[in-house]
Amino acid sequence: MQVVQTITELRAAVAQARAAGKSVGLVPTMGCLHAGHLALVTRARQEAAYTVVSIFVNPTQFGPNEDFTRYPRTFEADRAACESAGADLIFAPTPADFYPAGASTWVDVEGISTGLCGQFRPGHFRGVATVVAMLFNAVQADVAIFGQKDLQQLAVIRRMVRDLHFPVRIIAHETVRESNGVAMSSRNRYLSPEDFQRATAIPAALVEARRLVAAGTTDTALVRAAAQACLAREPAIRLQYIELVDQETMAPVTQVTPGRCALAIACHLGNTRLIDNTLL
Repeated sequence: MQVVQTITELRAAVAQARAAGKSVGLVPTMGCLHAGHLALVTRARQEAAYTVVSIFVNPTQFGPNEDFTRYPRTFEADRAACESAGADLIFAPTPADFYPAGASTWVDVEGISTGLCGQFRPGHFRGVATVVAMLFNAVQADVAIFGQKDLQQLAVIRRMVRDLHFPVRIIAHETVRESNGVAMSSRNRYLSPEDFQRATAIPAALVEARRLVAAGTTDTALVRAAAQACLAREPAIRLQYIELVDQETMAPVTQVTPGRCALAIACHLGNTRLIDNTLL
């Protein structure tokens, strides 16, 4: 497995793989890898012959009062995990390697990025879309794998790919969960043991929403109220939003259409922000 830091090195390695007739898969990450990330690497290896994992804590997707400086950085452990998972190359640039001095070009996916997390994290999805567009341009992958846990991010990237005609296939991999049902996240390490257990109310709310929809409920107010009641059983959870939305546009819906809708949740436990969702 190679580790490269510059786009020049990255392109040379990918060109060599292409010359050998290999298709290319990309798994973009910010590092601090867990089993959920490694499931994406495994999926990429199933979809392509050569797998690139990017590890880059992207400063442009963090707000001024967010956790950029304390976001966990565990490169040596990440390198070992990628090698064990069968990745072929890690691209690990610094911000100076990746963003040219005086960079002033952005990718802003309007509309789809303004609700849900976008409402509370202004500029976040502009940073995400820009860095992912740069990765797509640098790697020229055939396929890129993203986790369903970041549902709005996935929708933003799919729309960007469509609108800008990127020749890459986007695959969503189902959310990987801890043994207690909590969605795996690099930020889970911020949680105290007590808050980690309290966080089980989040997947419980999603399960309740799925149960109601499977039983024929289409009224979004009823589904939302039932899910919110599950969360309310844990007073330590500070709800930021709970919304039923269209899976593609992220627009709020007033009636559940099975196969088209999702329930998305964002909340805080202590100082840790958690997100989760379920397709309905």
